[in-house]
Amino acid sequence: MSDANIRIPVEARDRLAEIAAGEGLSLRAYLARLADSLLTPAERAERAERASAVLREWNGYDPTEGEQADLDAELDRRLAEAAAR
Repeated sequence: MSDANIRIPVEARDRLAEIAAGEGLSLRAYLARLADSLLTPAERAERAERASAVLREWNGYDPTEGEQADLDAELDRRLAEAAAR
C-alpha cells in the first residue's frame, strides 16, 4: 500500500495523534481505521435506499414526496419547540 500526504493544520494533526496514542495506535493506523469505519455519500445513499425498501416491504409504508415533506416540517417544528424549552 502506498502512502499519501494530506495537508491539515498542525493543531488538527496533533489532536488526532493524541487521540490515536490514547487508543494505542499510530496516527497512520488510527486514520486507516477511521476511514474504514465511515461511509461515503454513495454508500450512505445505498444503505438508506435498502432500509426504505425493507420498511416498505415490512409494513407497506411508502409516503409520497409531499407527505415526506410535511412529516419533515412537523419534525422540524417539534424540534424547534423542544429546543425553545
